[in-house]
Amino acid sequence: MNKTRIFTSTLLVSAMSLSLLSCSSSKESSVSESKRDLDSSVREEIHENAQNTDLLTGELENKEIKWLSDWDINPDGTGKNVPTELAVFQERYGGTIKHYPTTYETRYDDLAHYISSGEGIDFFYAGNLDAFPNGAIRGMFAPVDDYIDFSQPLWEDIQDLNDSFIWDGKHYLVAVEATGDNVAVVYNRKTIAEAGLEDPKDLYDRGEWDWDTFQDMLQKFSDPSSEHYGLDGWWFEFGLIDTTGVTPVSIEDGKLVSNLSDPAIERAENRLYDLYQTGCIAIGVGDYGWDAKPNYIGEGKSLFYPVGLYEFYTEKSQWQSKYGEDVFFVPMPKDPDADEYYIPTGMNSYMFVSGGSNPEGVAKFLECKRFAMLDEATGELGNQQFREDFGWTDEMIEMKDEMYRLASENPVIDISRGISKDCGKVLDDNMRNASRGTPWSETYDMIYSVVDKFIEEINAAPTSADIE
Repeated sequence: MNKTRIFTSTLLVSAMSLSLLSCSSSKESSVSESKRDLDSSVREEIHENAQNTDLLTGELENKEIKWLSDWDINPDGTGKNVPTELAVFQERYGGTIKHYPTTYETRYDDLAHYISSGEGIDFFYAGNLDAFPNGAIRGMFAPVDDYIDFSQPLWEDIQDLNDSFIWDGKHYLVAVEATGDNVAVVYNRKTIAEAGLEDPKDLYDRGEWDWDTFQDMLQKFSDPSSEHYGLDGWWFEFGLIDTTGVTPVSIEDGKLVSNLSDPAIERAENRLYDLYQTGCIAIGVGDYGWDAKPNYIGEGKSLFYPVGLYEFYTEKSQWQSKYGEDVFFVPMPKDPDADEYYIPTGMNSYMFVSGGSNPEGVAKFLECKRFAMLDEATGELGNQQFREDFGWTDEMIEMKDEMYRLASENPVIDISRGISKDCGKVLDDNMRNASRGTPWSETYDMIYSVVDKFIEEINAAPTSADIE
């Protein structure tokens, strides 16, 4: 086993939920029936790997853990197979996951209801980056230090990331990995070739994929009168900002810190404003309206569509019908003035719910997720799922792995939406203004003191601030 190598493929099978899986408004709980199962030979190999390791120890008396989410970890009607880490949990501990369906919009209301009713929900997804530190401040989530020791072999190479999110002296958030699939620049190679432009992958391979080449390609392609649009979508603003290595708000020494006055933020906002001024941004152009049109990538009308790779965690026919047969992706372009190649980073992460019935079981499941990444044989089975379930090519897997490498080496995780609902909205709404023609100086003057007040209130009462 090579513990320095991170096998992320297995985790993405469950993380794809952010977009792939249909939301349910039902409040009925269930243990999902296996709509699809691993081949018996694959399951047997997982069984052998999980039983013959010193990394997974102990047994579980209570084998069921309760999961509240708008997506199910278990197989469902989408054609998703059993995620490798779930198979490890099943084979090593006999574990099961009881899914409590909710919707993305109502998940926090439903969580509050279940906590007050004493249902004993055990864990909640934190990878949307809106659960922390908000949920800890409001008492919805519990510390995990009694159940997970981040200095142990399964966790040691992710300890620094987890320690960077200590809140009020405790670990509330459990990150099993830094993820590099938050925002990729999706494009169609046929469109690139027909426009006489160079493939962004070739530029990336030569170390020339940066803000300057990115903007140069957009300027050469964009011509709304000919239905040639440059940059589209809802992810590129923060995606570009994150490549500076600086996020609007961060945690330092257990306290929230505003970075709005950092020169890197100003540099990114000025570049967004320049992209707008030079006609590179499709939003609001002509009759294009305010709706993103990812299908324009497949139709050859748009050049770049930055979006999470979850768009490709589905059957091949589905992602090809939107983006075309010649679709590919690369990381967000490098900030030419940054000291490293930073990209928007997510976390495959979870929170333990206050009053949970089986925190020990959740800890064991998350250990199985870590094992599925660290064990080489088990990790390769995850890549096999990408090829067979999603129709990915080896080139796509290699680029996804490269993005994960960048994220793991220099994680840039934006917790803006996790501060509070109100603070997150102020930042999300206003830091996009430059891409719509408002100079950063005007936005800065409008929001700096507002965000600073939110931060001061929370820092003064880290587990009891009155926030929304």
